[in-house]
Amino acid sequence: MSFEAVIGLEVHVQLLTASKMFCRCPNVFGAEPNTLICPVCLGYPGTLPVANRQAVDLATTLALALGCTVKEHSVFARKNYFYPDLPKGYQISQFDQPLAEGGSLALTGEDARIRIHRLHLEEDAGKLLHEVPGGRPLPGQSLVDFNRCGVPLVEIVSEPDLRSAEQAQDYLQTLHQVLLYTRTSDGNMEEGSLRCDANVSLRPRGEQRLGTKAEVKNLNSFRNVARAIQYEIQRQTRILEAGQVVAPETRSFEAGEGVTRTLRGKEEAHDYRYFPDPDLPPLQLTKERLATLVAQLPELPWTRRRRFAEQYGLSAIDARELTSARELAEYFESAVALLPGAAKAVANWIVNEVRRELKERRSEVREALPVERLVALVAMVERGELSSSAAKEVFTAIWTSGENPQAAVDRLGLRQVSDESQIQQWADSTVAAFPAQAEQYRSGKAQVLGFLVGQAMKRSSGSAQPAAVQAALQKSLGPLPS
Repeated sequence: MSFEAVIGLEVHVQLLTASKMFCRCPNVFGAEPNTLICPVCLGYPGTLPVANRQAVDLATTLALALGCTVKEHSVFARKNYFYPDLPKGYQISQFDQPLAEGGSLALTGEDARIRIHRLHLEEDAGKLLHEVPGGRPLPGQSLVDFNRCGVPLVEIVSEPDLRSAEQAQDYLQTLHQVLLYTRTSDGNMEEGSLRCDANVSLRPRGEQRLGTKAEVKNLNSFRNVARAIQYEIQRQTRILEAGQVVAPETRSFEAGEGVTRTLRGKEEAHDYRYFPDPDLPPLQLTKERLATLVAQLPELPWTRRRRFAEQYGLSAIDARELTSARELAEYFESAVALLPGAAKAVANWIVNEVRRELKERRSEVREALPVERLVALVAMVERGELSSSAAKEVFTAIWTSGENPQAAVDRLGLRQVSDESQIQQWADSTVAAFPAQAEQYRSGKAQVLGFLVGQAMKRSSGSAQPAAVQAALQKSLGPLPS
């Protein structure tokens, strides 16, 4: 019997606010343990939480970008459970009346759309440390850092529409792209700004009922999401093929070994004894506030990707690469505005050279070669003043030198020669230097011309125009036999 994987993701996104969800403690990463805390986020008796307006706006913006239906009325609830990193004994979340429902996210790598079940606001818990900062182990002990307590989160729950580990990775990477486009989160998985739980079950192909799911918690990289899901599919397949039953449980992923392991039995909603938080009034969003947030939405990646292909005549691959980050897309459009009619040439330089340089230098787009200098360089190539190979040398030279391309070309002696008499001399001397290849060409072997062009370009130290060199060689060699 063959089985079909059914996968749903629960993604926790840390919102890019200045302060925490219900108090004024800073929302920053990397501070000394237990220095960003106060009586409110630690749940001291007598304290009262106050909802962060910026967090609500960011969560609503993200919901609108995903096409969700945002509720004008939503309710904060207490999710009750005991864990050492939860000082209040409950987490403020949203249960039966979330901020938003519905919506969908189109995958980037294939023509598929994944439905969103719900999107709701909540606060983060603290963090358990099982070794001393710096690496020394703590046998039988754990430390608790409460800095993350109260950090504003959005939980985005997908419908079980994903069918493979590859689709799940695509979904998470596309969602990460939306976070950066809307600037609702920095999406930094290493710092915990984006965390993912995967619900995985199997069912016989053709069956409509869902199988028993296992939840894999706290996956912290795109690659590990795919690895954990792939392992879980294989594990559950072995169990079912042996005629056994998959246990409903929560599991962890051991990245070093590439396996999942049992943590505990699977909790149900009633285990948390949800009830409305008596200290927080219902969250009310007016139509005017929603309209303002809709008007402020940026052009989203899938819309921009389609526009780039249609407006600039770019390939689907180039359009996808250029819209992979909002800043890169804006860099491209700034360049095209300065050099109209050369969109494909500009796209080629940014996709290949600019991105390569950024990757090698581990730099952000804001640190890239100023767009004016890039455009000046591309324009020289387009006018035939500079060969592509010479232009790449100039590109590397001017990245940090501050020179304009014209000055660098002159300094490096790379300006392309267009003088016809000079180019003809290089062509004639090349034909004279390689008589055997010249005879091969004259006997009908047209492919030899490429070799001769290369040799003539060497004689010009790369400064001749390749098309002009080819024309000069053909003149020197004479016509091919018919």
